[in-house]
Amino acid sequence: MSLRHLTDIRSMPEDAFLAVLNRSLVMRDMMDRGSWPAPALATRLQANIFYETSTRTLMSFDIAAKRLGALTVTLPIAASSVQKGESLEDTVLTLGAQGTDYLVLRATEPETINRAVAAIEGDGFPTSVINAGEGALGHPTQGLLDVSSILLSLGRRAEDGLEDITVAICGDVRHSRVAASAISALSRLGATIRLGGPPDLLPEEKPEGVSSMVHDIAEVVEGVDFAMTLRLQVERMTEALSLNTEEYHAAYALTHDRMSAAKPGYRVMHPGPMNRNVEITEELADDPDRSLIRSQVRQGVALRMALLEHIERGKTR
Repeated sequence: MSLRHLTDIRSMPEDAFLAVLNRSLVMRDMMDRGSWPAPALATRLQANIFYETSTRTLMSFDIAAKRLGALTVTLPIAASSVQKGESLEDTVLTLGAQGTDYLVLRATEPETINRAVAAIEGDGFPTSVINAGEGALGHPTQGLLDVSSILLSLGRRAEDGLEDITVAICGDVRHSRVAASAISALSRLGATIRLGGPPDLLPEEKPEGVSSMVHDIAEVVEGVDFAMTLRLQVERMTEALSLNTEEYHAAYALTHDRMSAAKPGYRVMHPGPMNRNVEITEELADDPDRSLIRSQVRQGVALRMALLEHIERGKTR
């Protein structure tokens, strides 16, 4: 089944889910060897609309499209008609009318991505809409790149699954769109998922696909293969955190000492941006034998190349 839009991981057909993950591993191998695929997006135009700030996601989508031969433009929100009251729909339709083939959208409010898809399809434009992060609801390409980073580190393909792998997601899970998408992607491959963090930063109810939620970080990382920590999403908190930064670091940060309870070959992850020495110590984040953080950043380009190429192939069949 072809994939036209990427709104969330759960809506991805299984064949597309597996194909994009596997192709990202091929793309990464090519990147690491200094080569690049055929320009599958030559003559295509990608527009990036980011209502929230970004470094890794924005740059990797831009680089991925250009590596595939596309032209790219980024709408400067602060200097756009959004500041004059233009609606999301009118902004999206303007870009569709101008010939945009791919629209990469980051938004603050829920349902923004679905509204963009409805507007594009309602006017009959062939533009593909890709979710680059939607409030606290989801960040599908981040979830996909996190899973593909795990597969890469294990030397596995997507169809091999992760049934024997335990992953801890720690920190501000409640406000994290990254956690939501990582849980979706990891559970589809059969991984055991644990959540850990202070009570006011964990979901009120255990999400589907999660095996346990605990408040003791030493307990949540015990025996895990991978531990991913998340920054404090202060911009989405409606109430002040009960701990100050120093107290949070002391109780919940990933450290070499704390991770000694994990499996001997454990690896740590972080989707970025990092608050060094808050949710993870600088020494652990930069430890080449333990940290996958730089690999995740590199995999972001490979995964987004694989996704764009997959969508494009579906359009040209």
